Amino acid sequence: MLLMEKAPIVRLLLFASIFLALFIPACHRPPWPLLDHPRLAPGVNMQDVTFFSTALNRETTYRVFLPRMLPTDQKFPVLYLIHGQGDNFTSWSNNTDVAHYVAPEGSTGLILVMPDCASSYCMNSATRPQDKYEDFMVHDLIADVESRFPAAPNRDNRAIIGISMGGFAAVKLALSHPDLFVFAGSLSGALDVPSRRFSFRQIGQWWRFRGIFGPSGSKTRLSSDPFQLIQTADPRPTPHLYLTVGENEPLLEPNQRFAERARALHFSSEFHTVSGTHTWTTWNSQIPDCFQSLLQYLKPAH
Repeated sequence: MLLMEKAPIVRLLLFASIFLALFIPACHRPPWPLLDHPRLAPGVNMQDVTFFSTALNRETTYRVFLPRMLPTDQKFPVLYLIHGQGDNFTSWSNNTDVAHYVAPEGSTGLILVMPDCASSYCMNSATRPQDKYEDFMVHDLIADVESRFPAAPNRDNRAIIGISMGGFAAVKLALSHPDLFVFAGSLSGALDVPSRRFSFRQIGQWWRFRGIFGPSGSKTRLSSDPFQLIQTADPRPTPHLYLTVGENEPLLEPNQRFAERARALHFSSEFHTVSGTHTWTTWNSQIPDCFQSLLQYLKPAH
């Protein structure tokens, strides 16, 4: 009898310990030592910029790759590269060869911007007022980039690509802010995150998502769900959507489902699968085709 009386208390203590462990959000972890080994290319300069974000009410850092030769009267198209959950602003430069697209021989040049989005999914947090990452992206970051660098300030000269969490962000921002980008690429995008159901096996993940998107069925969660947004978005001004995913990863099914919905609703889009799992090896195999499609839409600045 005594053991049965204690059972609810034990369960309560168990849940309390899990929740307390997760109350320190991933996006506010203390700084950790970074092993930074950016992969540069000939004719490319790298610059890390730290600036104060009004939306976040704190300083944040982004990395830029840009052509070494910068004519005083020339502007360049800009590509924003969004990392995955648990990564940071160094991840794209450390794990890929995207620098080779910045100043290839015979091209007009390209600026790559790699912000630090923590584990925010680039959303305005439903529970943490200090984590307005969507406002940071669409207001603070773009404005800072265009004030410091010769970045063309037009939609036709601006694109966004992300992996995993960043792939979700690229698609969501494309649907919510079609005036900002001409192209949105998602590599293994976690497009189903707002619609995932509660699971005891994934209780830590569920709690983090609840903090970002709000409770299941809430207005904040529905307004962040790509599957909901695409139902009411206008296909005509929406950026071209490039979707790709590994054939051996759990995100294959939601990406296929979203691609089918985009086609049915007549959005400009394409969907590709490649052999692989949720790793940089898979994403590196997808990048050349993604950039080939990107350069068909991203216009050189005049």
